[in-house]
This record gives sequence, C-alpha cells and structure tokens, in this order.
Amino acid sequence: MHTIQEKKQLLNRVRRLMGQLQSVERALEEERECTEVLHTIATCRGALNGLMIEVVAGQMREHVARGSSRDAAAEELLAALRSYLS
Repeated sequence: MHTIQEKKQLLNRVRRLMGQLQSVERALEEERECTEVLHTIATCRGALNGLMIEVVAGQMREHVARGSSRDAAAEELLAALRSYLS
C-alpha cells in the first residue's frame, strides 16, 4: 500500500516525466539537433529510473522487509525488475 501512501509524490514525478516526454516530442517536431534530442531522452530516462527507484524502495520497505510472506514479495519484486530491465 506504499504507493497509496506516497501517491501525491509519485504522481508529481509522473507529471514531471510527462512534461519531459512532451519536450522530446517538441524537439522532434522542431527538427532540433540529434544531440539535443538525445539529451532530452536521457533526461526522461533518468526521471523514469528515479520513479522506479522510489517504487522499488517502497516495495522493499513495506513488503519485503516487513511482510509475513517475504519470499513471495521478494520474488514479485525480482520479476518486476527483470521485466523493467529487459
């Protein structure tokens, strides 16, 4: 339930990420230099990774470290990470 408790913070991160993605779209529409587009994409990737870290950290604190079924929670987390990193 950590995503519910941290809902406002996580949604703020998502909204910033959406703004960054719109910057990528504008850069492409405006035919900006490749290096500028790549820099903007890298910024988006950093923001997405930051969001992922926040959710993973909450998962670990709430479900893996404190949960009664820690093995199952750890496996769920690993599956999500594998999917994200693939």
